[in-house]
Amino acid sequence: MSTVTDRQSLCLTPAELVQITGYKMASCQLAELKKQGFYRARRNSLGAVILERDHYTAVCAGQVRQDVPNQPTLRPPRLRAAA
Repeated sequence: MSTVTDRQSLCLTPAELVQITGYKMASCQLAELKKQGFYRARRNSLGAVILERDHYTAVCAGQVRQDVPNQPTLRPPRLRAAA
């Protein structure tokens, strides 16, 4: 029978995030995670980066599509004609 200490936590630990991103600063970690395709990475109310272990595993295994419908898309700017 497994104990609570045998189970992995629901989210990656701060040490794991530093190992994955190479950054200690939360804003840099978040930017790097988004760049690597972890679109569900976010910051909590204390400012710490949160990345669910299941999402990390799915992205690394290639099970998550990169064209996620919930992601915002930007339209190119419309240029005005010179007056």
